[in-house]
Amino acid sequence: MRTYIIPLAVLVAAGASAHEGHDHDHAQVVEEAPKPSESLTHSFTPTKIKAPFLEQFTDDWAERWTPSEATKKTPVGGETFSYVGKWSVEEASVYPVIAGDKGLVAKSKAAHHAISAPFAKPIDFSDKSLVVQYEVKYQKGGNCGGGYIKLLEDGFQTSGKEFSDKTPWVIMFGPDLTCPGAKLHFIFRHKNPITGEYEEKHQKPATVPAIGKTTKLYTLIINPDQTFVEKVDGKEVSSGSLLNDFEPPVNPPKEIDDPNDKKPEDWVDEAKIQDPEAKKPEDWDEDAPYQIPDEDAVKPEDWLDDEPDMIPDPDAIKPEEWDDEEDGDWVAPLVKNPKCEQASGCGPWKRPNKANPAYKGKWYAPMIDNPAYKGEWAPRKIANPDYFEDLYPVQSLNKIGGVGIELWTMTEDILFDNIYIGHSMEDAAALAEETFYIKEDAELRKEANRKPAGADDDDDEETADRTFKEAPVAFIRKAVLSFIELAKIDPVMAVKTKPETATALAVGIVTLFGMLGTFLGLLGASQAPVTKSPKKSEKKEEASSSAAATNGTEKTAASAPAVAPVDEQLKSTPASTSASTSSTKKRR
Repeated sequence: MRTYIIPLAVLVAAGASAHEGHDHDHAQVVEEAPKPSESLTHSFTPTKIKAPFLEQFTDDWAERWTPSEATKKTPVGGETFSYVGKWSVEEASVYPVIAGDKGLVAKSKAAHHAISAPFAKPIDFSDKSLVVQYEVKYQKGGNCGGGYIKLLEDGFQTSGKEFSDKTPWVIMFGPDLTCPGAKLHFIFRHKNPITGEYEEKHQKPATVPAIGKTTKLYTLIINPDQTFVEKVDGKEVSSGSLLNDFEPPVNPPKEIDDPNDKKPEDWVDEAKIQDPEAKKPEDWDEDAPYQIPDEDAVKPEDWLDDEPDMIPDPDAIKPEEWDDEEDGDWVAPLVKNPKCEQASGCGPWKRPNKANPAYKGKWYAPMIDNPAYKGEWAPRKIANPDYFEDLYPVQSLNKIGGVGIELWTMTEDILFDNIYIGHSMEDAAALAEETFYIKEDAELRKEANRKPAGADDDDDEETADRTFKEAPVAFIRKAVLSFIELAKIDPVMAVKTKPETATALAVGIVTLFGMLGTFLGLLGASQAPVTKSPKKSEKKEEASSSAAATNGTEKTAASAPAVAPVDEQLKSTPASTSASTSSTKKRR
């Protein structure tokens, strides 16, 4: 319970401290990371494979990559950098395998990152396959953060420092942790030949990848025949056609509903009607009850007819502050009769009910086909004025001028490496043999060796990608904590990007305060404590001493609590109410 109450309290304060502690340096500041001290058996050697673009982040990487300096307007009218996340080129800090093998790392937590690199010359894939392959490593485990790349339109090269989410791109591909959940994006921007406007086409359904702390290899192949293939770690996970497997589809429908067509007023929508010729059977009794007394039932032998269900509490005594003149006769509170708990029941016995075999309920005429039914109405179809047919969307895509990484991350230390963009699947596979497959085996062994014996899989980030059904606690915990982290930076963005989490938290807060109010109300309305009588031996001693002090039993008898008959007690006001009234009068 504490795990969720604390995040709720933090969320309330998130708006006031949204930007506290968020003073990042400019994105061009590149950090130097400490080199792993672990002894490694493999050493990095740059590949000899050639491609239109192949990046292994060697020492001259900064000659190709430009961190974004794009700005945005502030609420007070000034400008600030849109991308404050820091970038660093460094060796892996988690499960390092190849000595000297460096990658591009998004270093900042809860920040926007953007960086881009132009190609030596634009890539045209209208008549040959396009192969996109790269590695991503979430070194801090799965949390909110993108791991996708954008293939940018030819022409962006002159404005690398202005690279932002507004920069036109052709294809977006790669993993994205959406908090909760994950997906493998494949989106392309298609140009409408009539309007000239671009529209994003999203793969349906998106592949759901497994993401941990080890390196993952993502591959996309787009062929000139409009087909595509996606691979993760060298294994095919999805394939299809750009014409058939994207939403919205490339080509709009030839016909659309006529927006001016209206349903006629005399149109009959009811397919069935009650049979007007049907009559209720004469023996149909609508008034017959659903249940009747069971005449075969027999009263249990141990049933106590003369015992009430409730009796006055024999251990209760009148409170000292009780005033008979002001408060009336004190009545002991009622408790369950212990005799009834040991028997089948107490009080007058009544036959139990059973289902009435004669019950039929209200009669309704049977339904028959409606002779006037005209069918389900739909507007007539007209030719789509915006219709076009593009049977070759691959050939319609713009040339690619570079690659960009533009992300919002909640988790730092996301590493990118070995980016291949070209036309040869064989070369991409050979590059993976030189790099990824060496790391894959070694990283998995290291991960297995470092995992504590008997560790619970439902703890930590390793379960973050599970669904609610698989691990509800981990799923909810991740959703709440990621929302809070995002709210600390930008509450409005948090609500816009995660409306379902915001709604759930709001309902949780309202419910929490409602329960608290109800609890306090019950405390305020609870009965005054009833003082239990002392043990019988103590009662006798007190009675004898009281008799000696008062010279007689008459006064003692007069002061003893009056116990009314049970029937009168059931009708009378409860003792707690009388006690409350007495306390109120004395305060006055």
